Amino acid sequence: MSKRFLISLFFVAAPAWCQLFSAGIKGGVPLNDFFTTVQNQTFSFSPSTSRYIIGPTAELHFPFGLGLEVDALYRHMSYTSSGVLQGISTAAKVNSGDWEFPVLVKYRFHAELVRPFLDAGVAWNRLSGLTQSVAQSVSNGAPTVVNKNSSAGFVMGAGFDLHLGVHIMPEFRYTRWSSAQIVDPSTFLKSNQNQAEFLLGITF
Repeated sequence: MSKRFLISLFFVAAPAWCQLFSAGIKGGVPLNDFFTTVQNQTFSFSPSTSRYIIGPTAELHFPFGLGLEVDALYRHMSYTSSGVLQGISTAAKVNSGDWEFPVLVKYRFHAELVRPFLDAGVAWNRLSGLTQSVAQSVSNGAPTVVNKNSSAGFVMGAGFDLHLGVHIMPEFRYTRWSSAQIVDPSTFLKSNQNQAEFLLGITF
C-alpha cells in the first residue's frame, strides 16, 4: 500500500469522521439550588450553589438526526449550619464538588441552519473532594451524612443546534435524581433531587 494512497485515504476519511464525531466544551448555570432546607427555630442553614457548570462533551452523529452525547460536568456546592441540638451548640461548614456524567440520546429536527433538538437519557453523579469542619458538635461523628456518594437519575432536555462552522447548542435540561446524596443529621437540609440548568455547548 503506497504512501500516496494512505494520504489520499486520510483526506477522504477525515471529513466523514468529523461528520460522525464532534467534541468540545459545555458550560452553564444551575436554575435551582443544590440543597433544599426546612426552616427551624433551633437551626439555621446557609447553603450556596456556585453559579457555574463546566466540563467536556462529545457526541456521535448518526443518520436521521439521531446522536449519542456523553458529558462530564462539574459543579461546586457548600453550606454552613449553626444551632442548638440536644442542648449543645453546634456549627459546621461543608464543601464539595460534584461530577455528573449524562449519557443522552439526541434527536435533531431537520432544518438548514438552526436545528431544534430533544434529548433524554440517564446520568450518574459522584461527590468529589468533600471537606467539613466542625466548631462544636454533639458527637464525634461527621456533621454531614453522605447518604450516597454516587447516584443515578433520568435526564431530559431541549434546545437548538446553530451550525456556523462549529456547533453552538444552548439547552435547558432537567434531571431527577433517584436519591439525595447529602443529608444533614438534623434532617432539615438535604441535596435536591430535582435539578434544572441552562447549558451552552460548543463542539467542533
